[in-house]
Amino acid sequence: MSIDKTHKKIAIHKLVNENGISIDFQNLGGIISSIKTPDRNGKLSDIILGFEAPNQYLEEHPYFGAIVGRFANRIAHGKFTLEGKEYSLAQNNGTNHLHGGLSGFDKVFWEVEPLENENGIQISYTSKDGEEGYPGNLSITVDYVLTDDNTLKVKYQAHTDKTTVINLTQHSYFNLSGDFSNQILDHELLLNADQYLPLDDTQIPLGNYQSVVGTPFDFSTPKTIGKDIGAKDRQLKIGNGYDHCWVINNPNNEIVKAAQVFHPDSGRTMDVYTDQPGMQLYTANFLDNTLPSKTGGTYGPRSGFCLETQHFPNAPNEPIFPTTILKPGDMFASETWFQFSVK
Repeated sequence: MSIDKTHKKIAIHKLVNENGISIDFQNLGGIISSIKTPDRNGKLSDIILGFEAPNQYLEEHPYFGAIVGRFANRIAHGKFTLEGKEYSLAQNNGTNHLHGGLSGFDKVFWEVEPLENENGIQISYTSKDGEEGYPGNLSITVDYVLTDDNTLKVKYQAHTDKTTVINLTQHSYFNLSGDFSNQILDHELLLNADQYLPLDDTQIPLGNYQSVVGTPFDFSTPKTIGKDIGAKDRQLKIGNGYDHCWVINNPNNEIVKAAQVFHPDSGRTMDVYTDQPGMQLYTANFLDNTLPSKTGGTYGPRSGFCLETQHFPNAPNEPIFPTTILKPGDMFASETWFQFSVK
């Protein structure tokens, strides 16, 4: 990890709506460090994994709550070719490049400004040409807006002065029970996806789309995350559980409901909307009880889940995948919404 701690300090920014839902953000990594929502009895609890002490985010952690880029997820062998030139990136996940490299967007300090006429903030960062091996000066803004219908809207924009690749996501780990000693296997999940991307042994997509029908990857009707996670399945063994990208049913690239999660005991529900083609479900398979939990104890395997809206892993090397190329004069723009409610 490489974070310049000499000139910057972590600053916390809070958004609260008329219903009492509150969200805390940091200038470090654009990290969401707290989301407090009510259960069906009105009790407010924090529903995302992270740390009580802000300075803990300066140490190594698994991207808790962060904006991830310049390229979220994996790029095979840390290499891709653009306009005839090969670019080499850090191999920070075995032989592959993961989540922007050794010092990705999760480890930089962003500028923060309040948004006018909205209950929100805008964070901005310029990634210099050559940073982590990527071409082009890339200027990024992310708007965090909390509405009074209990929706957190995450709006991304970026432009570049040289052809580059981009794939951004929000990497919060959710546990709707509000008690991080509980695993998330009892959460009921619906995914608006008929296909997913099978992986090789290094967690790089094989390059084909596979139907979820008849597999543990079928969440087309609601089922608990734990129902099939222990099935004897080659793909589940590769990810040590779910750590795969689903192909969202979204032929027109509009903002669609991509997922719904329901926690029966608390009644908390979260709907996820996005215009992105993919969603990575990660069930915190590699949390190993070494990091302290906000609710006491430590974070163990399956104590949270991520729903990372994004383009597909290794897209720069897969011509059939939706393109992640951004050219000068073009604008990257995307939105993901997290809507909270109770049943």
